[in-house]
Amino acid sequence: MEVHRSVYREDHEQFRTTVRRFLERECAPRQERWLAEGIVDRETWLKAGREGLLCTALPTEYGGGGGDFGHAAVIAEEMAYTGVSISFGLHSDIVAPYIARLGTEEQKQRWLPKVCSGETILAVAITEPGGGSDVKACRTTAVRDGDEWVINGSKTFISNGFCSDMVMVICKTDPTAGAKGVSLIMVETNREGFRRGRKLQKVGMHSQDTAELFFDNVRVPASNLLGEANKGFGYLMHDLAQERFIIAVSAASKVERLLEQTIEYVKDRKAFGQTVWDFQNTKFKLADIKAQSVALRTMVDYYLGEHMRRRLTGEEAAIAKLYSTETMWKCIDDMVQLHGGYGYMLEYPIARAFVDTRIARVYGGSNEVMRDIITRKL
Repeated sequence: MEVHRSVYREDHEQFRTTVRRFLERECAPRQERWLAEGIVDRETWLKAGREGLLCTALPTEYGGGGGDFGHAAVIAEEMAYTGVSISFGLHSDIVAPYIARLGTEEQKQRWLPKVCSGETILAVAITEPGGGSDVKACRTTAVRDGDEWVINGSKTFISNGFCSDMVMVICKTDPTAGAKGVSLIMVETNREGFRRGRKLQKVGMHSQDTAELFFDNVRVPASNLLGEANKGFGYLMHDLAQERFIIAVSAASKVERLLEQTIEYVKDRKAFGQTVWDFQNTKFKLADIKAQSVALRTMVDYYLGEHMRRRLTGEEAAIAKLYSTETMWKCIDDMVQLHGGYGYMLEYPIARAFVDTRIARVYGGSNEVMRDIITRKL
């Protein structure tokens, strides 16, 4: 795109080259197999760890890259550009930062090196059947019993649900206190009483495993508590801004790449004795998409700079997530139309994007929740 991007440093752009080469070499050729199997093989996670593509913003003393959010954003952009679908971001930029920020030194030394290497894959278990985006409605309980927490309950829609080795579980440690009774507890998936349910059949994002999780008197050491008991809701509200913003980062790059591919397609496709590009309707539609793409890129890069300076607010993250995902969905729908029947064939990137990106208006907090957050400041 023609937008001049000044938000990245030279080291970010050098890292971009490394990321793109890795995705093109190690991931793109395997994408179809992952889509069929519904899961990414563990060897790819380990290779990503060896290449320094996991936990890029975590301190080097724990095995991280020692970078900043700009490096994480580069990975999100390049995955969107190449069409590769792996939940590295969930692992590295959503769950791992909780451990880095809230963990004791012993917890960080015990868990993070294997998280950074890809030996331990992370997931976060928030959503429950019937709960949706309402974290305060959490019904999974954790009861203190001596030096252990005993966890009971169930979670659903859990990304990395099948491949994960450790799950950050949102629990009620004081069921009478509402939001003030929520805690974050790390649960290793080899604990007795932990069970994975069915692998959920999603509309899109088929290479990312999503599961139901069940906890039946699962006992974990008291030392697996992250931060303080009953402070979990506040921790989530603090860190959810980054999760929501990285969705916006991906959306901006996705629209740009799909626009490039759509322009190539309509200039080559013939209809009624001319190319699809030659119709005025096509040019006007693409002009609209280009304008929306430039607006989206300008907004995301501004907020990216703010977040790299640690100034991004929860309201701004909500604005970015809301506008980017609504814009992306409208643009993709229009580009599917410009592809005609081929836009509905999964062999074309636009069709894959159509089924994969619909969830962006739901996960990370539904866009209705984003609107509610924004209206609080009006």
